[in-house]
Amino acid sequence: QVQLEESGGGLVRPGGSLTLSCVASRSIHVMAWYRQGSGNQRDVVALITSGGSTTYAEFAKGRFTISRDNAKNTIYLQMNDLRPEDTDVYYCYVADVGVREWGQGTQVTVSS
Repeated sequence: QVQLEESGGGLVRPGGSLTLSCVASRSIHVMAWYRQGSGNQRDVVALITSGGSTTYAEFAKGRFTISRDNAKNTIYLQMNDLRPEDTDVYYCYVADVGVREWGQGTQVTVSS
């Protein structure tokens, strides 16, 4: 079992920035951010492993940066140049052997 605590969502104007944080209750190999999107399936935004390998969705490349502090079991998603279409609920997701867990979600709204 692992518990997740997300923070950092909010309202920002187009072109602005936000940083999301997700703290896990223990060390975990894969940590990622997803967003809900328009369908039933959540879309990956960015993923980072305990070794620091990263993967980004095409829409996130060049604007979003995922990072992690292994000592704090925390990941961050720095989001720059935010656009109205980035408005969504963002979820932290973690995975390891025998573990799959979602955070409760944090709302990001990009609007003038």
